[in-house]
Amino acid sequence: MTTAIIQQIQQAVEARLSVLHVQPARLIQFTPLAEVSNPTVPTDAAAYYLNRKSQTLRAWACLENGPIRPVRINGRLAWSVADIKRLLVGGL
Repeated sequence: MTTAIIQQIQQAVEARLSVLHVQPARLIQFTPLAEVSNPTVPTDAAAYYLNRKSQTLRAWACLENGPIRPVRINGRLAWSVADIKRLLVGGL
């Protein structure tokens, strides 16, 4: 979609939500996985790429039973981009 169409859709959604007295959720856009240059991504990005909820990935990390495991950097979870790509193409 073009940027203009996306903006029109967002404005329409925000107008509808204002009628319902609901605050619009903050839309987060992630870089396509093929364009990610860092070796790791945070949990919310990894969940987006894997089509899972962030809490699912946190459970994988806590229980150590998921198809991929994160590394911990300064107490935060970081998920390997290479592992995510391997999982998406059916590897691991």
